[in-house]
Amino acid sequence: MNEADALDLVQFAIWTVLTASAPAVAAAMLVGVGIALIQALTQIQEITLTFVPKIVAIFLVVALTGPFIGAQISSFTNVIFERIETGF
Repeated sequence: MNEADALDLVQFAIWTVLTASAPAVAAAMLVGVGIALIQALTQIQEITLTFVPKIVAIFLVVALTGPFIGAQISSFTNVIFERIETGF
């Protein structure tokens, strides 16, 4: 294994993390902006109002996009195992 192989694996690992976490992060961001807008319009500054909808949204999105997240992680794992099998 040389430096180019290591750099390629690290780049693929970072890309896998970004694509697997993107649905949950996007859902949290959208719900957070929506809740902030509602709080700004109604002047209700309840701290728990921001956490509960975000948690529910993230759980729903992870439940719905579970096969996509699993496929991303599985493809990364397959690439790693293939490289180990062939000796990089």
